[in-house]
Amino acid sequence: MEDSLTLHNRIKEARTKKGLSQAALAEMVGVSRNTISSIETGQFSPTAKLALVLCIALDEKFEELFYF
Repeated sequence: MEDSLTLHNRIKEARTKKGLSQAALAEMVGVSRNTISSIETGQFSPTAKLALVLCIALDEKFEELFYF
């Protein structure tokens, strides 16, 4: 897939701004800490549902957390 079509995110920045660990965010949204780590490093793209739950948990708009 072209890099221009790869979904990138600012989850780590938003999480640290809130003072949350990966484990704390994972517990809030119902996934493992490894899932949060994989999303932050771009190894895994979240489902639409998980992306929206992350937006709610981090109190951020979708377009502020995810971008191409």
